[in-house]
Amino acid sequence: MKGVVLAGGSGSRLDPLTRVTNKHLLPVYDKPMIYYPLKTLQDMGLEEVMIVTGDKSAGEIMRLLGNGSEFGFKRLNYAFQEGGNLGIANALSLARGFVGNDLVCVILGDNILLGDLKVGAVGGAKVLLHRVKDPGRFGCPVFSYSDRDREEEKFVDNFINPKSMYKIVRIEEKPKEPKSSYAVIGVYFYDSFVFRIIDSLKPSERGEFEITDVNNRYLQEGKLEFDVFEGQWTDAGTFESLYKASKMVRKRGKHE
Repeated sequence: MKGVVLAGGSGSRLDPLTRVTNKHLLPVYDKPMIYYPLKTLQDMGLEEVMIVTGDKSAGEIMRLLGNGSEFGFKRLNYAFQEGGNLGIANALSLARGFVGNDLVCVILGDNILLGDLKVGAVGGAKVLLHRVKDPGRFGCPVFSYSDRDREEEKFVDNFINPKSMYKIVRIEEKPKEPKSSYAVIGVYFYDSFVFRIIDSLKPSERGEFEITDVNNRYLQEGKLEFDVFEGQWTDAGTFESLYKASKMVRKRGKHE
């Protein structure tokens, strides 16, 4: 398996901090934000990683991370996303040659995970869920009972035994009325078929190639699995979540 960290985007929700730098270089407690997804990949034992960045401070990211030896990677690759914010799926498409026929773990560069990330087998695609107070900010899963005789949708606020009781029937991107209290966090596992799906996408109303459309396509094919991440997680893409991330890391006391 190879790893891809997506560290582009304009970071407009963190303006004016991001007017002169990439948001992934902003500090989360005592380290740059981008260190945390890289540490997650390191802890998973991955050795080949690509960072996809954009037109803001790409050189600074390269100077900061170099060849990736600080994280024990055999190789740290870089790709450059041109044309502004075209969406997560578009950024991932730039890693096609790097990934080849391997499996890939994709992490958004503003995702902070504290805790063990157990991957398991990936036969198609897998997303990670986490219970949050504001699921409408994210991709939000819609569940139904997994029993064929009980296909009605159900609002899920907590899990007892998720894989035996519920299945995801679709994922809604930033819904105004979320159908569950869970968010699809920015960690995705795909086989190489993901690039064929990306090739078939059309831009959303936001003008972006949405990763939610990729995940829903895997759902239609019956090849999307999910796990619940049981550690601590937050994004760091807003002022409130950036502050939360720093507090979370400081309290955990593990900044290696």
